[in-house]
Amino acid sequence: MSNARWVVAVALTLGCRTEPAPSTKGTPMSKRILIATTSHAEKGHTGQKTGAYLPEVAHPWDVFTKAGYTVEFASVKGGPVPLDGVDDPDEISRAFVGGAALAALHASQKSDTVDPSRYDAIFFAGGHGTMWDLPGDPGFTALTARIFERGGVVAAVCHGPAALVEVKLSNGEYLVAGKDVSAFTNEEEEAVGLTKVVPFLLEDRLKARGARFVGAPKWRSQVVVSGRLVTGQNPASAAAVARSVVQVLAG
Repeated sequence: MSNARWVVAVALTLGCRTEPAPSTKGTPMSKRILIATTSHAEKGHTGQKTGAYLPEVAHPWDVFTKAGYTVEFASVKGGPVPLDGVDDPDEISRAFVGGAALAALHASQKSDTVDPSRYDAIFFAGGHGTMWDLPGDPGFTALTARIFERGGVVAAVCHGPAALVEVKLSNGEYLVAGKDVSAFTNEEEEAVGLTKVVPFLLEDRLKARGARFVGAPKWRSQVVVSGRLVTGQNPASAAAVARSVVQVLAG
């Protein structure tokens, strides 16, 4: 099945609008995906710890590695990554923290040192920490635009799309403008009691950047494919976003 036909099939399955994916034919593929994370460890001034949400790192890592991709890691500051969701890990998360992957995560590249030509895709994991340091981070903002414009896939889940709100392409337009996008919804932020803690509401900011926001009832898995932009709504969507990335790359 062609890439464009596959995207339409996914859209029909998910019940959302989308657009055909631009062809990546002729683009060298490295079989390498970058998982990008926050370096921020506190929810505002609450004293509550946060960071990258472990299942949103571990589950995509599991999907990507099983699909034959080499996975590397980057964070805003580089080095160790603060993690949330570690208290009661599921089987895949236990495998991640019990193996070499955790050491690789904690040796993450600094965002402004990453070579975009090495990667077929960048995947932004969520976790509330992302809301403070990913938006407008110069390293990730430039890296994301360059990966996308050279034919790569940009993906994010839950609060991970916070990394996309300031990304502009070489034509001056926001990456998300005119595209179908999902992310942690206002309803979900209200349900966890953090609407007054986060610096902005992600759903609202994406809409302000021209995205067509596609939300589902809270906590339901939701994946939206819009060309080479793949986004998911919440932690339940993490593995499904990763599988969609693999399928878009496969064409």
